[in-house]
Amino acid sequence: MKKTEKRSLKFFLTVVFLFINYFYVVSQQIHQESDYVKDTIHVIEIKTDTLYNSKQEIYMITISYESLKSYTLSIGHSEPELIKTSIIGERNNALIAINGSFFDEDKGGSVSYFEINDSVISYTKPTSMKWTKPDSLTNGAILITKDNKLKIEPAKSDTFYKESKLETAVMVTGPLLIYNSRAQILPNMSFTSLRHPRTCLCDTKHSVIFIAIDGRSVNAEGMSLFEVQKFLLSLGCVDAINLDGGGSTTIWTKEKGVVNLPSDKTGERSVANALIILKK
Repeated sequence: MKKTEKRSLKFFLTVVFLFINYFYVVSQQIHQESDYVKDTIHVIEIKTDTLYNSKQEIYMITISYESLKSYTLSIGHSEPELIKTSIIGERNNALIAINGSFFDEDKGGSVSYFEINDSVISYTKPTSMKWTKPDSLTNGAILITKDNKLKIEPAKSDTFYKESKLETAVMVTGPLLIYNSRAQILPNMSFTSLRHPRTCLCDTKHSVIFIAIDGRSVNAEGMSLFEVQKFLLSLGCVDAINLDGGGSTTIWTKEKGVVNLPSDKTGERSVANALIILKK
């Protein structure tokens, strides 16, 4: 990368970082001054042709930890039926929904470990099966704790999570992108190195961020996971994980509907599950 390109990228990421932190400050002020919590969830849309010298359309939803006290984190599903992220959101009367983990596109259902309220919905499927991903790509887990906190961590075994009673939900997915503010080693394969639409989840020191990166269109090229890592680090992500991407990438809000542009020609893709936020 040339020096001018590096300076341009650094400037762009600095602006985005300041933008995120600005919204954090605003959401804190609103929460402290009013019981009206609608504006404590922010939808941020970024369109640029300078990030990584490519056209990008990025959609982010930020929620401060203080604001999360007014909401409930959960995972909506209808397994083995595959349904659209927007429908999962609507059925659960959610405020926000973002598509979840990898799934079997033929038979439906998750292909990695998934549990709700100590009830196992799906065990990790053998890697020999058609729609499963290798262990190197499902090495992370999203946990929702009993006290409604989000935790992103290196994945443990199915048995460990089945026996643990500390969580209300566990979703194994990946790869794990950032852990303890450090970029994790990614396998060098087309899944990670080529540009695709991406769905990610991260936490910063102040907030949780849901991220949808569009791709496969004239207006949005998508990102490699190496580029995603750099972008998330620039946002101050402490822990971050990849979710199912490609045509599955969808971010929905009750107020705006689907806010990104899913890449499938037929529109929004049906999926196995979705992370959702509910108002208490």
